[in-house]
Amino acid sequence: NGRCTTMKTDKPVSAVCPLCGKPYSDVPALSRTDNQTPICPDCGIRQALESIGVSTEEREKILSVMHRKFPM
Repeated sequence: NGRCTTMKTDKPVSAVCPLCGKPYSDVPALSRTDNQTPICPDCGIRQALESIGVSTEEREKILSVMHRKFPM
């Protein structure tokens, strides 16, 4: 179902992203900064786009379109 779940139940596991401070329950991304910190999917997308030189404004536009087409 695309969400983090506990071993004993199918309830989503909530976490708070250490980068943006927002709660999330989807499968976390791995921070590109240290390759070990779990971050929210949106911050993972932001880091990936930043790594290929996409501007901050364009990154936010891309995320906005993604949320319209694929609600997260």
